[in-house]
Amino acid sequence: MNLSPAKKRFVDLASAKYGKGAVMTRNEVKAFVKEADLGWVSWFVRAPYRVGTGKFKLPVAGDMIAPLKPKKLKVPVMKKVEVDEESVVAYHNPPEKLVPEKDPLYVPFGNFNDVYSIIKSGRYYPAFITGLSGNGKTFMVEQACAKAKREFFRVNITVETDEDDLLGHYALIDGNTVWQDGPVVKAMERGAILLLDEIDLASSKIMCLQPVLEGKGVFLKKVNRFVSPSVGFNVLATANTKGKGSEDGRFIGTNILNEAFLERFPITIEQVYPSMATERKILDKVFTSLDIVNYGDFAEKLVTWADIIRKTFYEGGIDEIIATRRLVHIVNAYGIFGDRKKAIEMCIARFDEDTKTSFLDLYSKCDSEVVVTDEESTETVEETSTEETEDNLNPF
Repeated sequence: MNLSPAKKRFVDLASAKYGKGAVMTRNEVKAFVKEADLGWVSWFVRAPYRVGTGKFKLPVAGDMIAPLKPKKLKVPVMKKVEVDEESVVAYHNPPEKLVPEKDPLYVPFGNFNDVYSIIKSGRYYPAFITGLSGNGKTFMVEQACAKAKREFFRVNITVETDEDDLLGHYALIDGNTVWQDGPVVKAMERGAILLLDEIDLASSKIMCLQPVLEGKGVFLKKVNRFVSPSVGFNVLATANTKGKGSEDGRFIGTNILNEAFLERFPITIEQVYPSMATERKILDKVFTSLDIVNYGDFAEKLVTWADIIRKTFYEGGIDEIIATRRLVHIVNAYGIFGDRKKAIEMCIARFDEDTKTSFLDLYSKCDSEVVVTDEESTETVEETSTEETEDNLNPF
């Protein structure tokens, strides 16, 4: 009797209850797999185990299965395909090591100590973390978990995220339909930290987490099971908005979250960009990690440049901003190309032409090593003047 581990488990459990070689009816099979929390055993309710109408016999060691009459078939030779079993429903099968590692490049700033205190306390106290893009909200939570040595589940929310993604769903594994717990349930049972990243991108489907955010557990109706949170479980959420949408259009795709949902978060933490001194430390660490020693005052110039742009942005003078993440991108680009101007140009190329030119021109005033030619600095101005002239000539 050669059976796979899953089949053998069914036979062993059923034999323990009904006896070795017992004959089971279809209804008994259905009731047993449900009781034992097993997938449907389609292989058992067919020949050669069928011994009568709706009756099936459990195999025992030494049973011989009558061989079928062989048929000559032309079977094509196929190459063996290597399958990474961890990739099957990988979203629901995280690695054993869930405590994030400390990143040597991380520099604590802003609300790090507050977030760390919440996580270290082991209490259930949800927090909503908001702030502009690229100021280290997600990184802060991850590194706070690393410092506190807490298990960490991160779920990236999109408008398509639903109950199946969060709480769990059925999946087909080895020919059987098996229930797979979602990351929220796994975090609850392990007493881990759950991060709902970019929560303001969620649709109303996120309301399935209401009971979870109340700290009272959740009922999985698809499997008739109630999950209670273990000690230490907590929920944190990050967002670019405060759950009220993006009026200026900077964060397209963000939604207005239900007020009752937002009320489940006792506190809102507003994360800002790091101070100039802290940002300088961050860039110095990145330069060091790239084995770049002779970068002179490049880090200081970048930080000064970004600070001027941010102040102008807050005053309403411009519509774009340079995030800390963008400065790190520039340093990495410099590590590849070895040219300050090229690194900056490539990393701000995503902005519109006017913004890109003005940002580069501003940096050239902060750093004498970067020279912007007259043609580069006046190109946009000339284009604008031409358009204005054409508009004046055309009354329509």
